[in-house]
Amino acid sequence: MEFVTSRLVLRDFSASDRDAVHGYASDPEVTRFMDWGPNSPRDTVAFLAEAHDEASATPRSNYTLAVVVRANDELIGAVHLGETSGEHRRGELGYVLARSHWRKGYATEAAAAVLDFGFREVGFHKVTATCDPDNTRSARVLKKIGMRYEGRLRQHLLIRGQWRDRLAFAALSTESLTGPES
Repeated sequence: MEFVTSRLVLRDFSASDRDAVHGYASDPEVTRFMDWGPNSPRDTVAFLAEAHDEASATPRSNYTLAVVVRANDELIGAVHLGETSGEHRRGELGYVLARSHWRKGYATEAAAAVLDFGFREVGFHKVTATCDPDNTRSARVLKKIGMRYEGRLRQHLLIRGQWRDRLAFAALSTESLTGPES
């Protein structure tokens, strides 16, 4: 699967993406707010295998896609859209970018495109996303793409031995999205 935004290509991962993925996924600053990482080389290989398995599934319910800059074909991160309930047509959204590509609007562009895909093509009614309360940039991205703050999930994840809260955001298919590409 592959689709294009104004500056990005969002596509399935391939085994040849290992070095680029490991570049961002092994960075402690990139994974600081994540419940995974920093990745070892083995973790990165396992991630790519899982992404391949998801892409091969029929029917497909998870879309973990490489975020690639169109201008230079550089893989800079990942965006994920996954089904959390088929019966209730719910999904969840997440993303991660290499530190050198922060503050360029790429996360907003990729997340908005995948959110739109989730509503228009997958048929989700509701898509949720969470972020760490200290990750104010991620919260800003979620608001920019039209997601609404729904509350705080207290001590929601155990990350590297510490309980961490999460801010919960959601968008409904019946709402008008405000983000780019929507």
